[in-house]
Amino acid sequence: MSFPKLFLQLFLLSSVLVGTAFAQGTLPLTAAASVNGFIISNDTVEMGIQAAIAQGQADSPDLRKAVLGKLIEISLLSQQADRDGLADSERANRQLALIRQNYLADLQIKTFIANNPVSDADLQAEYQREIASLGPQGMIVEYKVSDIAVATITDAQAALARIKKGESFDKVAKSVSLAPNKVQGGAVGWVQAGQTLPQIAAVMTTLAKGQVSPAPIQMPQGWYLIKLEDKKTSPPPTFEQAKPAIRNGMMQKKQFEFLSQLRNSATIVVQ
Repeated sequence: MSFPKLFLQLFLLSSVLVGTAFAQGTLPLTAAASVNGFIISNDTVEMGIQAAIAQGQADSPDLRKAVLGKLIEISLLSQQADRDGLADSERANRQLALIRQNYLADLQIKTFIANNPVSDADLQAEYQREIASLGPQGMIVEYKVSDIAVATITDAQAALARIKKGESFDKVAKSVSLAPNKVQGGAVGWVQAGQTLPQIAAVMTTLAKGQVSPAPIQMPQGWYLIKLEDKKTSPPPTFEQAKPAIRNGMMQKKQFEFLSQLRNSATIVVQ
C-alpha cells in the first residue's frame, strides 16, 4: 500500500511528537508497538487511519495493519537518520519546522471550527434569506452558458462578426478563445446568476435561448462573448436537503473572516 508524501509527513510529525523510549517488554496500554524501545502510540496509529479514510480508503484490518507497518518503517528510518547525524542538518531542521507549522495551522483551523459552530438557527436564517432572494415565484433559475474570452475589444468584435455571419459559437470559441474551456467550444455548463460576476449576470439573464450577447462584455481579465444555450427553472431544495451545502458555505465564510482578521493584525513583508 502506498501513502502520499503529505500522509508520510503527518506520520513523521506524529512520531516526533509522541515517540518515547521505554525499556523492552514494558509497553504501556496506550502503545501499539515498540521499535528499539521507542513507542508508537495507539493515538498515532488512529491518526494515520483517519488520514487514510479521509483520502478515500475504507477502514479494515488490512488498512490498520498497513498503517502500523508504515509507522514501524518510518520509526526505523528516522532512528537510523538520527544515528547518521541527519537530524541535525540544516535541511532536516527546515523540513521539520515546516511540518510542525503545517500541523499547527491545520490544528488551529480545526479548533476554530469546533469553537465556532454554525447553529441550526443560523442555517435556517441563511436558508430563508436564500429562498427570499429567489423572488416571488420562489424558483431557482439556471442558465446553460458558453463563453469566448479574448484579450481586446477588437478581438471580441471580430469574433462576434464571425458569429453574426453564420459561424457557430462553438467553432469560433475553439478558434480564438483564450479560456481553457475553448476545447469544449466554450461550454461553461449550468450556472445561476448569483454564481457569476455581475457583468456576465446582467447580460445572461436578458438573453433568449440560443442568443449571443449583442456586444462584447468588458471584464477585469479581458473581453467576453456569451451564448445562452438553455434555461431551466426548478423548485429550491428543502431545508434538510440544503443544510450541508449551507453549513459548508457558512463555515468557509467564517474561516475566511478569521484568516482576514489574522492577516490584518499581522505585520507581513513580502520581498
